[in-house]
Amino acid sequence: KHTVNLDNKTADMRVMPLTLEMGIKFKLHVTISGKKINVSEVPELSIPEDWMRDKLELNFYKSEQGGGEVENVNYDKQSRTAVITFLRPG
Repeated sequence: KHTVNLDNKTADMRVMPLTLEMGIKFKLHVTISGKKINVSEVPELSIPEDWMRDKLELNFYKSEQGGGEVENVNYDKQSRTAVITFLRPG
C-alpha cells in the first residue's frame, strides 16, 4: 500500500499483479521458390528492424514446418516485405 501526494491531495494506492501477453501472432503471405521465399504483408510491429529480421529467420528455420537453415533475411520495413534466402534449396 502506498500514499501518493498529488496537488496537495493524497491518494492511497495498492500494487496489483498484472499478466502480460508475451507472444505476438500474425499471418504472413509467401511465394516459394527453390532457395528463396518472398514474404509480403509483414505486420507493422513496434520493434527494431533487427528484431523483426531475427523473428523471420527463426520462423523459417523450423525444419519440421518445411524450413531450413537460413542464409540471409532481407527485410524492408517500409514495403512490409522480406526475402528469406536458405543455404540449400528445398
